[in-house]
Amino acid sequence: MNTAGTIDRPLTHDPKKQAPMKPSTHEPAGSAPEDLITSGAKDSRQNRTREMQLIQEALARAHMHDSLREAERERRAMRLVTARRMQRRAERASLRARRALAMAVMQ
Repeated sequence: MNTAGTIDRPLTHDPKKQAPMKPSTHEPAGSAPEDLITSGAKDSRQNRTREMQLIQEALARAHMHDSLREAERERRAMRLVTARRMQRRAERASLRARRALAMAVMQ
């Protein structure tokens, strides 16, 4: 097959720019005579086309995209928790400083 790109590394990831799905032109060896084959059985035995094989890659890509979004959401949540913790620490330090100043002024 002289098609550019492979199943693992297609020429393009855009399904509209990929080659259209074509039925298999050859019959598998040892198949039943044509009159015993129903069209559904013939279709089910056809070799997988590039688009069908790319379905698994598309699903894996979508899963990775979801995982990356979830990881980014968790990182944002951790940054928010850290920021709130630091804010509380700064507020306590500010209170200690005000108390120390008040004590110094009273003496």
